[in-house]
Amino acid sequence: MLQVELINNTDQTPEEALEYAYQKLHSELSKELLDIVKSCSPDFFENLVIDLLITMGYGGSRREAGQAMGKSGDGGIDGIINEDKLGLDVIYLQAKRWENTVPVKEIRDFTGALASKKAKKGIFITTSSFSKSAYTFIEQVEYKIILIDGERLADLMIEHNVGLSAVSTYHVKIIDSDYFEEN
Repeated sequence: MLQVELINNTDQTPEEALEYAYQKLHSELSKELLDIVKSCSPDFFENLVIDLLITMGYGGSRREAGQAMGKSGDGGIDGIINEDKLGLDVIYLQAKRWENTVPVKEIRDFTGALASKKAKKGIFITTSSFSKSAYTFIEQVEYKIILIDGERLADLMIEHNVGLSAVSTYHVKIIDSDYFEEN
């Protein structure tokens, strides 16, 4: 269980103390989650990416929505997912469990893989980060490529509860002044 030190500051409201504690828990959870994801097998990571995108609303059911390719010689495509529940368009995926910064060469290769599939949309997800030139490159090509680095991946997993379970929930309430207005 994560331990959180609250600042005993009389200038801090209870809401501010809760927000501080929440942000600290989120930050520590994000780091821990990313470490665990980095230790998983490549196949597991590819399936995790599909699960995350389905949870985010892409595709339909797990069976219909997308699939991890999970094999070497995949032509630079690690998975595919339907953009919507009807499958009107497909998004191609590249998932890399890396420690080092992903260089622009990898993004160029992914763009080539998209071209070979006559695709226009792709998502490249890594457990590390992308070079500045990678972001510059995707702005210059006609393909719609979304880059998701490790920090954003962990945030999305937390936001959509992928690989997580809730321990406690707190509802902070305020007075509804409209309720007490007498006409």
